[in-house]
Amino acid sequence: MGFFSDTRPKKIVVLLGHPNKNPTLSSELSVIYEAAAKAAGHEVKRFVLADMHFDPILHQGYKAIQALEPDLQQLQEAIKWAEHFVVIYPNWWHSMPALLKGLFDRMWLPGFAFNMRKNKAGKQTIGWHKRLKGKTARVIVLSGTHPLLIPLFFGEYTNDIKKAILWFAGFSVKVTKLGPTDQAPEWKKNEWRKKIAWLAKRGE
Repeated sequence: MGFFSDTRPKKIVVLLGHPNKNPTLSSELSVIYEAAAKAAGHEVKRFVLADMHFDPILHQGYKAIQALEPDLQQLQEAIKWAEHFVVIYPNWWHSMPALLKGLFDRMWLPGFAFNMRKNKAGKQTIGWHKRLKGKTARVIVLSGTHPLLIPLFFGEYTNDIKKAILWFAGFSVKVTKLGPTDQAPEWKKNEWRKKIAWLAKRGE
């Protein structure tokens, strides 16, 4: 399934990755996306990171099984169901918020997102199976600094989620960078709102 070749209604999961329960521009855009997508005939399930209950720390790495909490299980099932996955979050210190990273640490597991290749003896070999292959994703990142300046000083700031997480599991990924958000005038915020609604209408 491609981003532009498929105009039929889609099954979409929206994850608001801001850890703040109070209203933010990120949360506003997630609501706009959900409403516009539903108005266009798409089926949408929205998850709010700040309302989810789980331990974000992978205490023993992958050496021991750490049972998933119900909220993480529900998100996993929704992602399996979805054709398109939208993640919206603020850029903090050149990365996603720690709680959002903890969510992926906990639930982006073998058997769900990927499986490493093994030989007949059961030992790991080169390569992996992308268990979520064929799905698309849109990452929407808000930053206080202009998005064009950040890579000049610090390098690309979406590689972790775009490549190491989503692409690794099989997603075809596109990124939308919005900023600078600090003291952004209302006309600029309105441009962003319209852009997000347009993407949602198209199921992108």
